[in-house]
Amino acid sequence: MIEDELRAAFACLEESTPPVGPVRAAVDRAVVMRRRRRRRVRLAGTALAVAAVALVGFTAMAPRPPAPTVAPLLATPEPEPGGALNVLLLGVDQDAGSRRADSILLVHVPADRSRLYLVSLPRDLLVPIPARGGSEKLNATFSRAPGAGTDLAAGYRTTRQAVARLTGVRVDAGAVLTYPGARELTDAVGGVPVCLPEPVRSVHTERRFPAGCQRLGGAAAVDLLRQRYGLRDGGLDRDRNAARYAAGLLHQLREQGTATDPAQLGRLLLRVGSAVTVDTGDLSLPALVGATSRAGGAEPVALSLPVRIAEEKGHGFEPDPALSPGFLDALRADRLAEWAAAHPAQATALR
Repeated sequence: MIEDELRAAFACLEESTPPVGPVRAAVDRAVVMRRRRRRRVRLAGTALAVAAVALVGFTAMAPRPPAPTVAPLLATPEPEPGGALNVLLLGVDQDAGSRRADSILLVHVPADRSRLYLVSLPRDLLVPIPARGGSEKLNATFSRAPGAGTDLAAGYRTTRQAVARLTGVRVDAGAVLTYPGARELTDAVGGVPVCLPEPVRSVHTERRFPAGCQRLGGAAAVDLLRQRYGLRDGGLDRDRNAARYAAGLLHQLREQGTATDPAQLGRLLLRVGSAVTVDTGDLSLPALVGATSRAGGAEPVALSLPVRIAEEKGHGFEPDPALSPGFLDALRADRLAEWAAAHPAQATALR
């Protein structure tokens, strides 16, 4: 009797239990949506990296992982950050035992978003060491960080601090590129046009780069970016060639529409996404991309911090006492357009 009653009770419960099919379908939909959100975060990181690369061509980098809240923000337009922005981009050699920042560019995005200013800071510029006293070359600040041989983020932070002290401006975001990353990126976009005022011969491979405009593949681009021996102004000329490469990369990305085409961006992610990450600082990804892309519509202007040989030190450079104070004042006050117009000889020809 009791057994029959129990069976009848369970039969009633089974009839009132909802079917499992809709529940399973809801679970499957949640899993798919979660995967899509993760993919949007990865694409967002690559979009910013491409934007940073479009500024100067430097990637691979000093990481601050995107927060989980980034994905919803991408779907909602955000107000652009006001005021000028400064993005630090470092080109780092691939020797993990003694990594140094061989190319250092501060990309200034003016408040009016009229164009980008690529400010080269010489790698051999002597900068003070507050903790120990004395001075060292700017490129050595990268390797001074503990673990910089394997941790690009640590090296980036020490160089960012040195650049902020030197220039007196806030560094809002940044990126780092190793030579293998530059080679992959250049090939991924189909080569980069570079215009050289004089021929260059590689001391590493004997490759010859003629004067004039030419399209470089990944291996050739890295070869050019490494050259300083044999150039008239040594490392200063290498900085100028890095700016020319950056301008060519920006032009290439504009022509292809990569920064605004999700399909092209996805394909680029497959090729170089594993080597690319960026530091957005306190800015959101959409805000930073929006500000830099609007300023990137015009031809960039390449400038260098005016320096002179530090003769009393026997090596390296120091800020030129005649020109650098005015230059740094213009950078801090967001008046680089006026300074460049008054000192046209200090600009690097990009075409």
